[in-house]
Amino acid sequence: MKQASFKKLLFVTGTRADFGKLQPLASEAYKNGFAVTFFVTGMHMIEKYGLTKNEVRTFKEFQTIEFLNQRDGDPQDVILSKTILGFSDYINEINPDLVVIHGDRIEALACSIVCATNYILSTHIEGGEVSGTIDELFRHCNSKLCCMHMVSSEKAKKRVIQLGELEKNIFVIGSPELDIH
Repeated sequence: MKQASFKKLLFVTGTRADFGKLQPLASEAYKNGFAVTFFVTGMHMIEKYGLTKNEVRTFKEFQTIEFLNQRDGDPQDVILSKTILGFSDYINEINPDLVVIHGDRIEALACSIVCATNYILSTHIEGGEVSGTIDELFRHCNSKLCCMHMVSSEKAKKRVIQLGELEKNIFVIGSPELDIH
């Protein structure tokens, strides 16, 4: 598809699981004329987890930028700080129109922090979910840091509203990966 003047969408992916949810949205955006880039980091980059960055690369319509944000055994705070530095450098180069962030991982939190502190428009996918683990804390932080919210259910929407987010910025879209199944 030939693209002229278009909006730049930057999707953040750290795992095969979140890529599975983001890919259908990214493909639709691409079909509708948006430039789509994936910032590939986290478990995707680690051989122990299957180097799933190669899976992301198979989608030729997307540009991919790979960032190694951790070594085996790095604590979460080190991964967070490395990702903040790397993502900040990258977004200052490309100046995206929108950053799409999914879920509850440390990479997502780092990218949400960078977007918020640089006043970059961001949307959080699947906020408002409940897990009872540290993931829930990260997920709620992402919801607070992002500008818009694409949630999977009315219950999740209610939780995001309870966090203080504006209802007009919350969209119930279901789980994006369901279309694939």
